[in-house]
Amino acid sequence: MPNFKLTTQAYCKMMLHGAKYPFCSVNGILVAEKRKDGQQQVLFVDCVPLFHGTIALAPVLEVALTLIDTWCKENNYVIAGYYQANERLKDVSPNQVAERIASRIAEGFNNAALIMVDNTKFSMECIIPAITVHEYHDNRWKCRDPHEDVFEDWPEAQRIAASLLDSRSYESLVDFDSHLDDLRNDWTNPDINKSIIHLC
Repeated sequence: MPNFKLTTQAYCKMMLHGAKYPFCSVNGILVAEKRKDGQQQVLFVDCVPLFHGTIALAPVLEVALTLIDTWCKENNYVIAGYYQANERLKDVSPNQVAERIASRIAEGFNNAALIMVDNTKFSMECIIPAITVHEYHDNRWKCRDPHEDVFEDWPEAQRIAASLLDSRSYESLVDFDSHLDDLRNDWTNPDINKSIIHLC
């Protein structure tokens, strides 16, 4: 069983994506460091916000995955997971779209994760982690123990996520939908990355 760890940057950007579009579904890609042979830990170093609202447009998804894959290769990363926040408040289960995209990622990275944002735990104070982590086992996605620590540094992630939400940093977050509206919008979100490093 792989040991999943989320960096502060990956977690915060997922939270900011959900905060920017609280009225609709959002999704994105998780990228991890390339692992050395035999290494069991999967460290998710960043996430790339994809879409809000309509999250299942296959042609646009193909374009996004191609661009993200190229960017990953340039930075010694690999596409290693998928995240999604459902539109309805109490709906925290992966739907067919989430499972299909995550399974496609698992074909290229055998220890992929599917992370669902739990809207019922989402708050401005970020007191508890607002995610559930699923892994692919016996040909289906199964939820891991919710008490398992999947954070590189939860106190830091909690503090910085709360600070970014308080300062409304989500207003400047760029997902692929925004990038396709105006190609000058950078989906790697360098300004938010700088803010997170500064707060660290």
